[in-house]
Amino acid sequence: MPIPEVQQLQLDEGPTEWAARWIHAETGADPSARAGRPAVVGFRLRVESAEAAEVVVHVSADERYELWVDGELVGRGPSRGDVAHWAYESYRLQLPAGGHWLAARVWSLGDDAPLAQLSAGDGPTFFLAAEASGLDLDTGSADWQAAVLPGHGLRPKGAGYGCGARHVSDGRAYPWGWQTGDWPDATPAEACRSNRVLVPARLPAPVQRWFGGGRVRHVAEHPVGEPTRQRVVDPADHLEDEARDWQRLLDGTALVLPPRMCRRVLIDLDQYVCAYPVLDLDGGRDAEVRLLWQESLYERNPQAGKGHRDVVEGKLFGRPGLDEDGIGDLFIAGGGHEQHSTLWWQSGRYVEVLVTTTTEPLTITGLRFRETHYPYEDRSRFTASDPRLARVGALAFRTLQACSHETTMDCPYYEQLQYAGDTRLQCLIAYATTGDDALARQALRAFAHSQQDDGLVLSRTPSRQSSPIPPFTLWWVAMVHDFALWRGDLAFVAELMPGVRAALDAHRRTVDDRGIFHAVHGWNFTDWVPGWEAGCPPGIVQDGEVHADWPGPSHGVSAVLHLQPALVARQAAQLETWLGGTSDQYTQLADRLLDAADEAFYDADRGLYADDLAHTAFSEHAQSLALLAGAKYGETAVRTMLQDPPPGLARTTVYFDHYLFEALHRIGRTDVLLDRLGLWYGLLDQGLRTVIEHPEPTRSDCHAWGAHPLYHYVATLLGVRPTAPGMTAVTVAPQLGGLEWAQASVPTPYGPLEVRAVAGGPAEVTAPPEITVTS
Repeated sequence: MPIPEVQQLQLDEGPTEWAARWIHAETGADPSARAGRPAVVGFRLRVESAEAAEVVVHVSADERYELWVDGELVGRGPSRGDVAHWAYESYRLQLPAGGHWLAARVWSLGDDAPLAQLSAGDGPTFFLAAEASGLDLDTGSADWQAAVLPGHGLRPKGAGYGCGARHVSDGRAYPWGWQTGDWPDATPAEACRSNRVLVPARLPAPVQRWFGGGRVRHVAEHPVGEPTRQRVVDPADHLEDEARDWQRLLDGTALVLPPRMCRRVLIDLDQYVCAYPVLDLDGGRDAEVRLLWQESLYERNPQAGKGHRDVVEGKLFGRPGLDEDGIGDLFIAGGGHEQHSTLWWQSGRYVEVLVTTTTEPLTITGLRFRETHYPYEDRSRFTASDPRLARVGALAFRTLQACSHETTMDCPYYEQLQYAGDTRLQCLIAYATTGDDALARQALRAFAHSQQDDGLVLSRTPSRQSSPIPPFTLWWVAMVHDFALWRGDLAFVAELMPGVRAALDAHRRTVDDRGIFHAVHGWNFTDWVPGWEAGCPPGIVQDGEVHADWPGPSHGVSAVLHLQPALVARQAAQLETWLGGTSDQYTQLADRLLDAADEAFYDADRGLYADDLAHTAFSEHAQSLALLAGAKYGETAVRTMLQDPPPGLARTTVYFDHYLFEALHRIGRTDVLLDRLGLWYGLLDQGLRTVIEHPEPTRSDCHAWGAHPLYHYVATLLGVRPTAPGMTAVTVAPQLGGLEWAQASVPTPYGPLEVRAVAGGPAEVTAPPEITVTS
């Protein structure tokens, strides 16, 4: 029979009225089914078409779905959002004449779901609406069948507390072939009410490809039933002949394992990968195959951290002191021909396979990894006379990809949450290297939807648990300004402006009669500086109330937090001007804050802005923001900081280095920027494949904010900066900082802008005719 073709569509607008209704299976909502097991339901429809048909279907579920057509997986969703903005994906199906099966596996994990996964809370429900095609496919009217799908279980979240429970796939109970074959337990699905408001997902289909690569680094016999977490990788235990067999398995050759054996296998993917593991099994009933993931192996000494990321010998798969072996999934063989996978993807560089057979031999016919991430492609092609920059660029872009999915993410291994502070940098990187703004639009909308009555946006969204970080509200306003400059679409920007105004009002309310800004109540995180309590700058005092996953609220006065609203008020004033509004109130707010900063924080004896009112602490953060906000002594302070830093000057770390680099651009000191890239060069020397969260010892080996050097390659070293909305006017003023040459192709809304700069000479620029270029 001819194979149906399926294309996922990227829609900005979609239907507003639906004939279809949400459906569910009554037994899927049975609370007793949730005892250690996820609620997973299968929905299936038989379609008979007398002739070839093309039909567009819009698909959603609560919480998640996989869509299958004639037994082939064709899509996943819905893209994450809140109940008032619940996404649906759209697919164009090309169905040859004859009979076909549409099927969906739908699950609801409740509190066991990732923190970023929201739900209306009424169990697994499914929705499919078809545009006019002559075929009745709509849920609620067509003869959809539904039944609970057994064979699913849960494993602990482990250190990845934000990523949800891990998966157990039990082939002994799973009804293999239910998408197209006999399904005696299926009954007619029942229509149900829903308070979800459907909106188009608006995102392109994610990358779904087989990851090519992987090296077997270690194979050893392992005692049955014993944990692996305290067993070091010992070369003396290595079984070289078996390692070759496992390597052939990764290359596509089946592996037969005898009865009553247990093997521990360490696979190095040699790259940071986000992927659905796919395990093909044959026979071997009751055999267990466990796949655990790590970003790196750990040294045995708890104080030694991870060490060189390429080294595995003598190290532990997981940090010392773990109560459980690690993060990952368990697959149990049912004895037939089976293909196991997971409900959600995993991430990391290293995979530990622990396989235990029982009374039958087990054949593993395939062990593969279906890589997934947002479809970013680096179109900048940046190169320079120092080849290390290109290597750092590759490291940074891989970080961007691994932290970009249905939302931006701070990190794929621990939290998978969309934070405004992190997201601002991710969007700038994407504008400068990919020209893709769909994920940025999603984020801008999501934070706007999260805005509270007090004007603050949630620091992370979507999320079932809040972690209020007031400074991130201002960085969301900066995100709106960035979008206007780099991408344009002022009609979209205008939709966000009520939220921008409310955000500025929230901060204006805490400015006292002297013009001093008092920190908004919440976690006033700024940067992971050693010695700063919970990442809050000096002058900010913790209130002592500790919450589940944030240090609790704080209060006080800090120059760093005082200067941020001054900077963002200037940006808000520009936004109002571009939209034909009145900017005076924001200009006046910025001026008032800067006058107060000069009076309260500037230390004339040191030539620096103090962090606190008592002038006892100083930081690169305060000097950088003073310059960027336009403070009277801002440039003097940054130059003093570079030439004569006082003892104890707090340095910016990976995240806030971005704002330092912005300040260095303003004064033409990109030589210092290149020197500060030493941290990134060190990552290459330590075997990392992505950028870390903060200087060693680090928690996360892959953290989105650390990719910002890619932005500065374009915007700072080559000096490509938009000066009018949508890049209709651009300055190109390279500052090579000691490089002999650099070049890039910068994506714009009108096509690529080509720049090549040579030290001591004028830049060569080729730009689309719609762009006015000045130097």
